[in-house]
Amino acid sequence: MIEAVGLTKRYGAKTAVYNLSFQVRPGTVTGFLGPNGSGKSTTMRMILGLDRPTAGRVTIGGHAFRDLPNAPRQVGALLDAKAVHGGRSARNHLLSLAQLSGIPASRVDEVLGVVGLQEVAKKRSKGFSLGMGQRLGIAAALLGDPQVLLFDEPVNGLDPEGILWVRNLMKMLASEGRTVFVSSHLMSEMALTAEHLIVIGRGQLLADMSVREFIAANSAGFARVRTPHTDPAQREKLTGVLTEAGGHVLPEQDGALRVTGLALPRIADLAHEADVRLWELAPHQASLEEAYMRMTQGAVDYRSTDDQLAGFAAQQGADGVLPGAQAAVPQEAPQQGWYAPPPPQPGVPHPGVPGPAPGAPGPVPLDQNPYARPVPPAQAPAPTPPAAAPATPPSLSKSDDTTPEDAR
Repeated sequence: MIEAVGLTKRYGAKTAVYNLSFQVRPGTVTGFLGPNGSGKSTTMRMILGLDRPTAGRVTIGGHAFRDLPNAPRQVGALLDAKAVHGGRSARNHLLSLAQLSGIPASRVDEVLGVVGLQEVAKKRSKGFSLGMGQRLGIAAALLGDPQVLLFDEPVNGLDPEGILWVRNLMKMLASEGRTVFVSSHLMSEMALTAEHLIVIGRGQLLADMSVREFIAANSAGFARVRTPHTDPAQREKLTGVLTEAGGHVLPEQDGALRVTGLALPRIADLAHEADVRLWELAPHQASLEEAYMRMTQGAVDYRSTDDQLAGFAAQQGADGVLPGAQAAVPQEAPQQGWYAPPPPQPGVPHPGVPGPAPGAPGPVPLDQNPYARPVPPAQAPAPTPPAAAPATPPSLSKSDDTTPEDAR
């Protein structure tokens, strides 16, 4: 079991992880989620003794990683698939790791077969694709047949067959009673792989619960209702009836209606009484991605903005458009609020989706979120005079005050 208590890590003035406490129990796949820069990789590095915590402690089986005898036989990890000498073959890379840990050479051939790299075992790793590098990193993690396994983005670069293989591998390892801790940004894959979730944001714990509880606590349920598209009058009639009954109705882009505040049987009864035919009446099943976006929307550090040069070529007139090309017509962007449906009303049941667990914190409104940053209005760049050509080429060296990559 992995246990972190009050874990804190600072890099100068930057706090990557702050007062983080959690447990990763054996026998289940535990997902580790969080936005970029939330401290996931830093936490994993502290678990493996690669970074020393500023405060707090983290143990594996009750011992710090550096105190474990022959740690590679007890803990396996994949943090960086590129951490391989490019001049070594896949087999020689694994063989060197095995010799350092007293692992027999026969085990090297076994793990090469497990990850499907037998045919390229004698090829240099510098010619490997990203997916092949991931497989080699997984083989290195499995080399000592450890009871604790940590994987940071293990499916990066893998094709669908490889992603399915990793998913089944994680579940099989957990079913054998091992502790499996997996970090990933692929919500759809994590929903199929993990049973328990640990979610952090800006270095602090946001959630520590099962996948089902996480979705229920961070999503608002609603019903999708659709009337015959050949009769718009019935759609308007149903909207009025549901609104009078206390429901909240919003139109969907595909013509359906999103209804909150009314249970499915009540919606069906109202439609029947109003003599309105229904082509669809279904509860909305929230996804892990939807719940994750709803919880972490206030803890995202990197947000995109509109392109200030969008449509620039079309604004140049006919002379600036290529022959035969048509000027782009600006269109209204679709509403991207699908992951944040209307919040539930107190005391009103929501169709098909259980309500939040008692005592569970609700989402923070954007207008009360201290992390919400207003996007400044677009301003035209001020004209700058042409600069004289430099006498010497500019330096390409990196700045000395860069933030460590592992603080992401």
